Amino acid sequence: MKTKQTVAVIGATGNMGSAIAKSLSKGNYRLLLKSNKQDELDALVKEIKSRNGNADIEAAVCPVEAGWEADIIILAIPYEAEKEAAERIREVANQKIVVSIANPLNGTFDGLLTTPDTSAAEELQKLLPNSKVIKAFNTTFAADFSTPVIDGKQVDAFIAGNDEDALQIVSELVATAGFRPIIAGDLHVSRTLENMQLLLIRLGMKYNYNWLAGWKILHN
Repeated sequence: MKTKQTVAVIGATGNMGSAIAKSLSKGNYRLLLKSNKQDELDALVKEIKSRNGNADIEAAVCPVEAGWEADIIILAIPYEAEKEAAERIREVANQKIVVSIANPLNGTFDGLLTTPDTSAAEELQKLLPNSKVIKAFNTTFAADFSTPVIDGKQVDAFIAGNDEDALQIVSELVATAGFRPIIAGDLHVSRTLENMQLLLIRLGMKYNYNWLAGWKILHN
């Protein structure tokens, strides 16, 4: 039997964090959830357990504790918060998988805060040089987690990173969440993935997708 992996979700009460936690609770994972909003966190844990009595899930006291116990750390936090989070978990994240879901959007949603020669994920890798940073879940909206099939088609979720084993492990996370995982390339491909979500957000604002939209690669 496959060993159960422990996944820490930092920022678990946000729209994306809670969506990820609810989706992964259906898989063979032990989940440690962390948020600065303790009441909301306790309510989230209670909600997940009420829906799935077999869910192996609990609230973590602090991000360092969660990271220490985890095999995989998902930073479900905004781009602006990644630097501080990285500083707090750097020691406990040594040789572990750290998932960046952030999109470095500017305040008017018409550009990115990062320069063209880097990405949020690459910046995080520099902050965590001994971790295996993987880009994932940034091309999906929170609403997609409860509806991963749109218009009869399963939403694709793109993954980028430099470690092959870590890419496969995160692909399994993505599949558990209900999406079709596509390994897009090395971590520098995160620049493209972050721009893809910027485009999807702008299209959603223009055509009123109601935050329920996703990318799909059609091929033969």
